[in-house]
Parts: sequence; structure tokens; C-alpha cells
Amino acid sequence: VQLQAFGGGLVQPGGSLRLSCVVSGRTPDVNAFGWFRQAIGEKRTGVACISNRDNRIYYENSAKGRFTISRDVAKNTIYLQINNLRPTDTAAYYCAASPRNYEDLCVRHSQLDRWGQGTLVTVSS
Repeated sequence: VQLQAFGGGLVQPGGSLRLSCVVSGRTPDVNAFGWFRQAIGEKRTGVACISNRDNRIYYENSAKGRFTISRDVAKNTIYLQINNLRPTDTAAYYCAASPRNYEDLCVRHSQLDRWGQGTLVTVSS
């Protein structure tokens, strides 16, 4: 499976962005997709993850309310809508696919996970 994330950019505080992750290749063993972010000097952390089987969703606590993960099966795309952006949201955002459970994907790293390249989100006035 290959993943390609795009949609980042420079946004003013309070603005919105929708990130996209296009998935290609074989996905029969993929149980979950997720979005992660990594700010400079910090570790990569899960933001939101979605089950590839039943669309159940997990949000990291700080992501609840402003972040929405969704998927378009026909377009093989996973989205992350971010509203009311804050400077603290500045980070590289990555998408991932995993054979693991969607909650496990978001809270624990594994070498089983597959990653796309990041897309940079900068929130600044």
C-alpha cells in the first residue's frame, strides 16, 4: 500500500484546512488508516484514526472538536478536516495505514504501519 498526503499550507489562525491522503495499491490487509502530526523537536503523535472495516473513529483528546477524519471509498482517499486552526497545530501531518486496530494505530507505534510523506501545515499570522 502507498499513501500520498497533500493539502497543507500556510493558514492564518482561525482558518481551516482539509488534508487528503490518497491510498493506492493492495489494501485487503489494512484494518485502519490514520492521521498523525509531528512538530519540530517533538515526537510523532496520532491525531485521528478510522477503521477500514466499519468506519469507527478514534480521536486523540486534543483533536476532539476541531478535527474530523473521514474517508471516500470510491476515491481511495482519507481526509482530515481541521477547523479553527491554532499556531500550536503547526506541524508536518502524515497519514498511515495499518493492519492493526484503529485505536492501536493512533496510540502505539508499530513497524507494521505504512506511512506516506508528510504535508506541512503552518499556522501563522
